[in-house]
Amino acid sequence: MAKKKAAAASGPSFEAALARLEEIVHELEEADLPLERSLAVFEEGVRLSRLLHQRLGEAERKVEILLRNEEGEKVPVPFAGGADATAPPVSHEGEDDDEEGEGPDGGGQRALPF
Repeated sequence: MAKKKAAAASGPSFEAALARLEEIVHELEEADLPLERSLAVFEEGVRLSRLLHQRLGEAERKVEILLRNEEGEKVPVPFAGGADATAPPVSHEGEDDDEEGEGPDGGGQRALPF
């Protein structure tokens, strides 16, 4: 019972807040709302955005604490997820050996590899 009261006092769950924020964005983008309603919905969205940002910050701090070694030092851990997790490394072999920051014409910009 005490946990439910504490959870209610801290607001909706992260997932519920994010889902509501997505609804708000959709409503503001798609609906032709009166000004008063638009302002009220926008205000709710700002509150939810701040809440989500705060919760993400708290989660990040917890992860940093959990990734410390016995001496309390941060231990770098490679991120195993994300869109590029399975992408092969980019090879720069065979590219021109121009100086850093210079392109093939010496114009000060480096040529992109694609």
